[in-house]
Amino acid sequence: MQINNDYLSGLQWPGEQSPADKAAKNNKVQLEQEDFFALLTQQLAYQDPFKPADNAQMISQMSSFATAEGISNMSSQLAGLNEVMTSNQALQASSLVGQKVLVPSNIGNLSGGEPVDGIVVAGEGADNIKIRIEDKSGQLVREIALDGYQSGNVPFQWDGLNNQGEPAADGNYTFKVSALVGSQREDLNALMFARVDSVTLGGGGTPTLVNLSGLGGLPLSQVLEIAGRKAA
Repeated sequence: MQINNDYLSGLQWPGEQSPADKAAKNNKVQLEQEDFFALLTQQLAYQDPFKPADNAQMISQMSSFATAEGISNMSSQLAGLNEVMTSNQALQASSLVGQKVLVPSNIGNLSGGEPVDGIVVAGEGADNIKIRIEDKSGQLVREIALDGYQSGNVPFQWDGLNNQGEPAADGNYTFKVSALVGSQREDLNALMFARVDSVTLGGGGTPTLVNLSGLGGLPLSQVLEIAGRKAA
């Protein structure tokens, strides 16, 4: 004989939950705001009337819950903000493909007869600047002189020819700079431009990388300058 469900529901004690309701409650992994206030109401209802709960204690409990909930909400918002920043960084990095960027390295890549550009960091001033270009074995390929007194960041360009006026082989070359600073000859830093071939997107603590022609990957944060023209 089939018994009406309404009849069975009427046999339950007030406040008794059905098996489905109990299972749903057991699946909850954390207290929500309504659960907290339900517990608080029960605590007030069953407290000893001769020893009521201290007001300061009740306020402290409510404040603690509000603080925990606020931290949880803030964590969610920060996670969303991080996703937005990562997407924005990826968009910026992708726009660099095909361009030349200035990197903190004195190694330049010669490819397809395209000139190699760089910058000499002359600081407050230097004279008689000489740029020595060496191949991977350390042999001198070309020496370039910058005439006159120079200061600040001084741009230079190598046309890819050796000292005999012949095209140098494609590959990586080291640029070493020296100059007269005051009355002494000192070494100066050279920074090189490199072409961005592709971008490797970061995530989970891994930085976004710009993959430079002949030089490998470099964190996007280390790019010092973006050239104002597209690389050929």
